Amino acid sequence: MTARVLDDLPFPERFETEAALEDYLATPSRDLVRDMARIDGDLMILGVGGKMGPTLARLAKNAMPGRRVIAVARFSEAGVRESLEAHGIETIACDLLDRTAIAALPPCANIVFMAGRKFGADADNPLTWAMNTHVPALVAEHFRASRIVAFSTACVYPFVSVASQGASEGEPPNPPGEYANSCVGRERMFEYFSQQHATPGRLFRLSYAIDLRYGVLADVALKVWRGEAVDVTMGHVNVIWQGDANSQALRCLAEATVPTSPLNVSGPETTSIRWLTEEFARRFGKPAAITGQEAPTAWLMNTGEAERLFGYPRVPLAQQIRWVADWISREQRQYGKPTKFESRDGKY
Repeated sequence: MTARVLDDLPFPERFETEAALEDYLATPSRDLVRDMARIDGDLMILGVGGKMGPTLARLAKNAMPGRRVIAVARFSEAGVRESLEAHGIETIACDLLDRTAIAALPPCANIVFMAGRKFGADADNPLTWAMNTHVPALVAEHFRASRIVAFSTACVYPFVSVASQGASEGEPPNPPGEYANSCVGRERMFEYFSQQHATPGRLFRLSYAIDLRYGVLADVALKVWRGEAVDVTMGHVNVIWQGDANSQALRCLAEATVPTSPLNVSGPETTSIRWLTEEFARRFGKPAAITGQEAPTAWLMNTGEAERLFGYPRVPLAQQIRWVADWISREQRQYGKPTKFESRDGKY
């Protein structure tokens, strides 16, 4: 077992550096170590170069130190590949739009698929559909003998009443906008090949993972810190700490189904954007500037099944707010990739 587990650590008061934050995000729980031991074989992560991928790869390696973790991406961002390799993770440079390059990837028992296109999606819809539907078809066929956990999104659902418990996995996908519909297409490709080849898997429907450098909490906090108005029209969200989301994604490998099936993953609270704005304003000692009026519907999910499988997320909302407020107040680095949670037309 890995020497360091989250269960033995108190919540840090703050993260002084990005390195400290990433070390914490890469620390597994005993539950994760146990669940990784339940599955055999090595792990390959496709599309590792995004916001969540590098710490997911490190988290996996720390939870299964005796097995290979292979990270696959174009590695267009400087330093990502070198950092992964420094932590004992193998890397393969690959353009997943290249059928020949996918065919050259080695077999691997466990696959986490994180590739996709969201930011700027509406600027090139053909590319969005190619990344979100064509690439999954190529991957699902090539790795038909593997377990596959495929990242998806709450955006596959229609808006639901903010007074409801959120959309459950049985809610038929019917979202607004081309981006969200391409995400339905991604799921359908993994479903089709899972049905054809009895490929075990999960469709990991994630709503708003939170790091200190991006996410809904950082978006709201940054606006409050800068004195900008926060639009509350999309008035409610679900959010989850990135470490918890990555842990649940890896644990899904031990909960794969045949055929693959969806799982909603986020925090269980329906969180008010107005309340978040006022809470960050209170912490910063600044006025809360609010525009718009809450719509009666939002993209909300019922995460009851994930809680049955994995329990309550380890890092509660209040702790995430404290960490984000501290990070923003010290004007630490942001990724510059807003979630655009305010959008109600599906255009990103």
